[in-house]
Amino acid sequence: MAVVMLLAVNLLLSSALGVSVSVSGRAPQPSAAGAPTRGEVDQEAVFQGDLQLQYELLRYQWAATAIIIAVLTVVSVILGWWLAGRVLRPIRSVTSTARRLSLSNLHQRIAMQGPDDELKELADTFDDMLDRLERSTDAQRRFAANASHELKTPLALDRALLQVAFGELPEELLEARDELLASNSRQHRLIDGLLMLAAAEHTLTNAEPVDLADLARRVLCEHPGATVDLSPALTSGDPVLVERLIANLVENAEKYNDQRRFIAVRTGTGNGGAVLTVENTGQEIAHEVVSSLFEPFRRLTSDRTESVSGAGLGLSIVAAITRVHGGTIDAVPRTGGGLAVTVRLPDMGSVLKAQLRFSTGGRG
Repeated sequence: MAVVMLLAVNLLLSSALGVSVSVSGRAPQPSAAGAPTRGEVDQEAVFQGDLQLQYELLRYQWAATAIIIAVLTVVSVILGWWLAGRVLRPIRSVTSTARRLSLSNLHQRIAMQGPDDELKELADTFDDMLDRLERSTDAQRRFAANASHELKTPLALDRALLQVAFGELPEELLEARDELLASNSRQHRLIDGLLMLAAAEHTLTNAEPVDLADLARRVLCEHPGATVDLSPALTSGDPVLVERLIANLVENAEKYNDQRRFIAVRTGTGNGGAVLTVENTGQEIAHEVVSSLFEPFRRLTSDRTESVSGAGLGLSIVAAITRVHGGTIDAVPRTGGGLAVTVRLPDMGSVLKAQLRFSTGGRG
């Protein structure tokens, strides 16, 4: 605006100077005799002097205007940068706080000081949202603790009964007792893993290197008969949860198979990650209903009276474990019936980079 005003003033002043010079020092007309008189010569000299003065004045005026415009431009850029930083500083504070938040520091608040403007209202609203989120998280933690106690107590009693009351058993029953103890231990670890998953903001805190091929072999020992192609597939995660993921897929493939009884399990690497694929034969499945199979308490038809977990949770647990490990899941109906489920988990390098970004608050 200041530049426009300066240019307008200069243009008006130039026009006014031109009119003034032309009126006050109009060029003299030659006399009838043809030779200019002395007065006419003096008048011509004055007119030329006025024109030269006008030229010098306008040149100085435009030079000064250019300098002023350059100075105003520099000053406006600096002032705008300073004002933008001052205005955006509260927004950066909100962004930084949101980036740092996790279950371990939900108590942090922005607590912005200053006038009651829109930015302070935004920060106060964000703080109120954090208050509600913290209360909800505390309630979830209490529920997880209570559920853990209620679920683990029967398992502990069963384990004590197997170890003490049935300590002296005939040789032929000792193997069955040991299998029951191993199953009890797996269920105990699974409860710990699932409760951790529910209470940890969908963030793994104790991940370790795991090989999908090794975990698949362990699962398939209890589910023989599958066609296998197990190549090394290294990733990072909770081995209990990843083993449960594989077991749920294999159990689901067995439960909803048909008379062909075909099951294929493959592991390997591809597209920068560890890949697990479980296929089976079964009834025809429409493409549009495949995604609903991974929702809790959803079944394909009335024939699916129960899921792997007995409550329509088998594939939803698979999807939840995949998400918590930063992976993707894809299900495609097979030609002739059945389903092919492919789980892709990040490789070790990608996991380490993601953990580094998380620990540094998303920087870098």
